[in-house]
Amino acid sequence: MHRDVDPADDEFDVGGLLGADSRLSVRARLRLFHRVLAETKAPIGILDPRLRHVYVNPAMSAIDGRPASEQVGRSIAEGFPGLEVPEDLLRAVLADGVARETTISGVTTVHGLPQKRWWHAAYHRLDDESGVFGVVGILMETTRSRRTQLALDQAHRRLALLDRAALEIGTTLDTDTTCRELVELLVPVLADVVGVELLEPADPDQDSGRSRPAPDTVRLRRAAWTSIPELRHLGAVLGRPGEHIDYQPGADVARVVRTGATVVDNRPPDDRLRTTAPDASRVEVYREAGLHSALIVPLIARGEIIGSLSLIRAGSSPPFTEDDVEMARDLAYRAATCVDNARRYSREHGVALALQRALLSRPKVPHPDVELATRYLPAGRSAEVGGDWFDAIALPRGRTLLAVGDVMGHGVQAAVDMSHYRALLRVLAAGGLAPEEILVRADRMSQEAELERVATCLLVLIDPRAGISTFANAGHLPPLLIAPGGASRLLRLPTGPPLGTGCGGYASYIRPGVAGGVLILYTDGLVERRDEDIDASLARLASVRLASDAPLESLVDTILDRLVVPPVEDDIAVVAARLSDTGSVRER
Repeated sequence: MHRDVDPADDEFDVGGLLGADSRLSVRARLRLFHRVLAETKAPIGILDPRLRHVYVNPAMSAIDGRPASEQVGRSIAEGFPGLEVPEDLLRAVLADGVARETTISGVTTVHGLPQKRWWHAAYHRLDDESGVFGVVGILMETTRSRRTQLALDQAHRRLALLDRAALEIGTTLDTDTTCRELVELLVPVLADVVGVELLEPADPDQDSGRSRPAPDTVRLRRAAWTSIPELRHLGAVLGRPGEHIDYQPGADVARVVRTGATVVDNRPPDDRLRTTAPDASRVEVYREAGLHSALIVPLIARGEIIGSLSLIRAGSSPPFTEDDVEMARDLAYRAATCVDNARRYSREHGVALALQRALLSRPKVPHPDVELATRYLPAGRSAEVGGDWFDAIALPRGRTLLAVGDVMGHGVQAAVDMSHYRALLRVLAAGGLAPEEILVRADRMSQEAELERVATCLLVLIDPRAGISTFANAGHLPPLLIAPGGASRLLRLPTGPPLGTGCGGYASYIRPGVAGGVLILYTDGLVERRDEDIDASLARLASVRLASDAPLESLVDTILDRLVVPPVEDDIAVVAARLSDTGSVRER
């Protein structure tokens, strides 16, 4: 059994420590050595071969705030229960005498509070004449530098995650896709389970057939949910994306969407969890799955609460920290803006599309001599609804006026202006005007009405009795004529400026009507491609082999199948008209 060292003991030989020729006496040397051990800020301890303390200096005993008498004779785990014990390393030092260094950490009480601390530790074997005496450990505290490094690492991690969020969230204008991108970004980086719930912009129970929520409960729609693989089964229990969830009045999520406050609930007891969960029945499910901590952040966009972001940790994952809260808030802010943009886009897109569909209802066959087929394809995910339109107007003496046009730009305003242009043309056509005069007056009237956007337009007046077709073009692409037998060609018509410019300068061009032939009118979304010359685009349309005697619906479908590559980047309107081969129609 080893004993504490008495610095006054002459048997304690430290002559080699200060040099054999030192002028200090042994007692003076011992006192000096004792002062070094006692006054150094470096914790020093000596362990015997059984790894029990035989000596600790004041700095060492101060680590845990207990006197040396309670630490000498004990193992590291017994004397310093909050510290890591590098036993394998210590036994290796005892075995081969090679000094080793490592980093140890632990939780100790500082100023009455438990704190995580770090030390750099160096261990050396001590030998005497009888063999291995033990191991001396010298520590240097690195807590401050370690915390600084951890803070820098946390800041770097936060910036990296925010950079990823900027690239991976909001890649489309679909609300649920945006929410799904958010939850997939956060698992497992920040939580084990993540869900996004949204407040419905209007009462969904009006037409949904669902019962109304109980008084004081909050109903939200789960837009997205994901988890680590081990917890995927919870989706069926806790609610899948698309389902509506009713939260009891005291639930954390209900409080968040009502007040806009952030809620952190680390390891709540069961009695509290029964009041903060969506409903009390969830507690057993949470406990069985090992869910123990929750962080719920409001989704706020343009000052309005639109939903909540819920992060949950389970199993061995640590509780949420203040750094986690700040990270979640930053991500929620960015995601909320993207979600709100998607919701606004969806509403505007829906309004514009409904308006267009109302205005572009399939026209009836104007006269028996003219067969029609039409298509309208709204733009896909990358663009808003545009201002494309078509029309077929029955006129006296068996004549039919075909119109196709495209208002510049996209969105609700483009659809509204489209409705004005379409109405103008209908009113002017009813007055018996020639096509070029219709364009002249429509151009002037659109200026007087102060329509915000210009529009291209192509008019074709079909007169089966006269056997002619009269064309007038305001900046639009040329029509395609499919002659009997299948030969196709573009009708290169001189064109005037778009409507709404106030420039005028329109003219009519008369061509023979072709009995049995098919005339194709279309908007630019059918042919235009990015980084491609328009002439090449038109040549591709003219090269499509089409049968003039095929059913018109099938013919239009063939054109779309051959030319359109999803997703559609611009609206497409197509009108196909065929002159009946009757005695009243003659070819010139």
